Amino acid sequence: MKIVNRYIKGAIFAILLVAGVATSSAQVFQDGEKLYYRAAYRAKLIPNTEVGEVTVSTSLDTLGGRDVYRITGNGRTLPFFRWFFDMNDTYTIWVDKESKKTQRFESDLKEDRYTFRSIYRYDWGAMKVHTWAQKRQDKPRTKTMKLTPESMDAISLYFNLRSVDLNSFREGEPHRLDMVLEDTIRHLRYRFIERDTVKVPRTGRFATMKFACTIGSSEEFSFTDGTEFFIWITEDDNKIPVMLASPVRVGEVRAYLRRYEGLKYPLTSKITENRKRSFQIDN
Repeated sequence: MKIVNRYIKGAIFAILLVAGVATSSAQVFQDGEKLYYRAAYRAKLIPNTEVGEVTVSTSLDTLGGRDVYRITGNGRTLPFFRWFFDMNDTYTIWVDKESKKTQRFESDLKEDRYTFRSIYRYDWGAMKVHTWAQKRQDKPRTKTMKLTPESMDAISLYFNLRSVDLNSFREGEPHRLDMVLEDTIRHLRYRFIERDTVKVPRTGRFATMKFACTIGSSEEFSFTDGTEFFIWITEDDNKIPVMLASPVRVGEVRAYLRRYEGLKYPLTSKITENRKRSFQIDN
């Protein structure tokens, strides 16, 4: 049962750990945007089984007198699975509207009897991030770490891949980012693989850019122990992540877009059924 719980957590958190690139001046998301995902697990003797849902929403806010985007990602196990693993994790960031740099990050994790809260305060002038974290009722831990211009948190990475000119990527060219995760900085490596056509269950077929990503650390589940995973981004002005796939110790975890609201641009990457595809998720 413990290993199943781990995979469910990995499936839900995976969509929040997608690849990113250095911030650009482009702005592709807007107030009122909402993206809804389903996370699924499959193995040799287990058909594709949806185990969780993820919602990512964007709204305008103010923080310290600055105009910011407030971006919230919530991951929740589906009702059928909550009797043995009830997960309700929420991550929130505040991103400066002009510089696109993260100003504050908060997490509130509830997984059965386990709870974890964290707060990051970014000081870009001093190139430092101040972290506060508490597990269950333990004494809170604080830490100050040095930042690099490429340092981000998991949710910031999600949106920053959408802020770059996709045509600037060269096939196979490696890139690296520093990711602030809990109380340490881990390295995220990614590379552009190819343009690909992907079919997403109950959502449609999309022209996409496919990326391979690796998080170099040794966490409990495979997304963060050096295993390579793949993400597909729509090849249009929205640059929405529509699908993620990663091998785990037994089987594979997938996350895919189910529906969307409030997009800034038309979803021109959605294609008709008569276009040839090269990848499909089984329902």
